[in-house]
Amino acid sequence: MPQRHSKNNNDLAFFTYDEKRKLGYGTQRERLGKDSIKPFDACSLCLKPFIDPLCCQKGHVFCKECILECLLSQKKDIQRKVAAHAAQQKQEREEKDEKLMMEKARELEAFDQQNHGAMPQYNDRNHSRDKNGFHGANSVKVTSYEEEALRTMKAFWLPSATPEAPIKVESPSTSTVCPEGKEKLKLKTLFPIHFTEDKSGEKKSSSLDKTFICPSCKVTLTNTLSLVAHSTCGHVFCKKCADKFMAVDKVCLVCDKGCKERNLVNLSKGGTGFTGHGDNLEARDFKHLGSGSGLGLVRPATKT
Repeated sequence: MPQRHSKNNNDLAFFTYDEKRKLGYGTQRERLGKDSIKPFDACSLCLKPFIDPLCCQKGHVFCKECILECLLSQKKDIQRKVAAHAAQQKQEREEKDEKLMMEKARELEAFDQQNHGAMPQYNDRNHSRDKNGFHGANSVKVTSYEEEALRTMKAFWLPSATPEAPIKVESPSTSTVCPEGKEKLKLKTLFPIHFTEDKSGEKKSSSLDKTFICPSCKVTLTNTLSLVAHSTCGHVFCKKCADKFMAVDKVCLVCDKGCKERNLVNLSKGGTGFTGHGDNLEARDFKHLGSGSGLGLVRPATKT
């Protein structure tokens, strides 16, 4: 059976939809595999198995060392921005004071000329040279009028007269943010979490191949399960056990500590910045390629 004529008709003056797809135009979509999804027991910063995990109130899990280093670098950056903003405000105040002083000097000069008459205009070349230091048209030193003209002239072809836009530093926020969720985060709001390790196996697993289970139903924890952490004691359960027992009995199933609904934090997992758990597992990249760019041989869009 012959192929469709629309896919073989390449003598048109424009690209057809099929030709654009073959050349890589538009949005490329590809479903992500397991290697592109962050495991539940990995740090959101270093993407490695966490060590001494800490969790925020939004359920993002970090290594203790990673999140402390991140918050410390944010505080140093905030101090730098605050110092730059203070220096800019000081410079603006100085410029404002200088402008007021110049305006007052002009008013005094105008008042003095009005009371004592106009200043005599000297045409003597020697006098002008001694007074203003001006040596004619070939002089390097210019008068104040010429300086003002050069300062206000918008000549982009002259490096010395190129207008520059002032760079203003906005007032920085003094609060640190979560590197994963971008909400405000303080060190005291982080709480340690404790996973129950599966010790039923005969072989001793290494630190990189640990298997964690739910302490209530003994189910192996994977990325397919939704996990809940108790912010008071830090024990982690599967969401089914947390909704069935902890939300009803108001007590932790391991240490018998009191548990309220606000103490149950849903742990986030399965994302590395552009992917999510469950529904957002498709990566998208928009490409606008021109003829002769050499980028036409890209992977065509695959149907999902």
